[in-house]
Amino acid sequence: MTEMCEEGGRLYAHALRLGRIARTDVESAPCLLEFALLHPDPEDAGWLRPVPPAVALAQRLNPIEQEITDRRRLSIDLSDAFEPFMALSAQAAVPTDSVTVLEGGERINAALNLATSQCHSEMLTIQPSGNRTETSLLQGLERDRPLTERGVRIRTLYQHTARYSPEKLAYVAQLSAGKAEYRTIDELVERLIICDETVAFIPARDDQQVALELRHPGLVRYLIKLFEFLWDRAVPLSTGAPYETASGGITEVQHSIAKLLVEGHVDEAIARRLGMNVRTCRAHIAKLATALGSGSRAQLGYLIAQSGLLEQQR
Repeated sequence: MTEMCEEGGRLYAHALRLGRIARTDVESAPCLLEFALLHPDPEDAGWLRPVPPAVALAQRLNPIEQEITDRRRLSIDLSDAFEPFMALSAQAAVPTDSVTVLEGGERINAALNLATSQCHSEMLTIQPSGNRTETSLLQGLERDRPLTERGVRIRTLYQHTARYSPEKLAYVAQLSAGKAEYRTIDELVERLIICDETVAFIPARDDQQVALELRHPGLVRYLIKLFEFLWDRAVPLSTGAPYETASGGITEVQHSIAKLLVEGHVDEAIARRLGMNVRTCRAHIAKLATALGSGSRAQLGYLIAQSGLLEQQR
């Protein structure tokens, strides 16, 4: 406890003035006993005597000061342990840690938090749609809001399906009033985060439990060019939904599905790249098959190729 209840403060002051207080009078203020501000009167069990404020304060501060001392000692011990290796690193001719493997959500989040806290100019992110938990959205919000508050520009790419996600739209609404910009594109492959053109993060496993922290200037520059390529072809989130437009009875999402079908992707891979669940993806495939008059999956691929659909101006 760090704060005394109002009633407790009044009763403690009263006990200090009189030198003691009846047990029955302090039943409404349990904080007095939790703070150890009263002790039994040795002459009368029905009364309590106040502990001097200086003594009570020292009892509360001693454990805190001891913890501070222990942590200072630990920091000194750690510095001493790493000092020989720091000297070796300074003498090394090769760059250190241009690629770092981060395993486990806790370590990944710690590295992201450190990188974003040191970001001063711009952060670029690619966030494929998916079932992000409320916890992960809150973590992202806690990480991104301080960036916009100190003037860092944030640009984020989603798939078009993010336009129909209440969670994503609510998240965007929290930040878009600042220096955050959002665009959507038909398909994305993997996540990407770049801070100040110095460090980038990419996933190394599908379950998002292993990531790579990249600090090699060449790799980071390449990923920035990739982001800019996609950004120029994306649609601002504030504009109308791309899926509402259609050409020849084929919507934009069905056009994207048709392209991936011809490339040989299975339903699960198509759904992941377009940011939708497999059931929705299969519903669009069924509508595409109906529009082209296909009776089978194999025939659908043939009809897509023969129709010239993929060559039409999108």
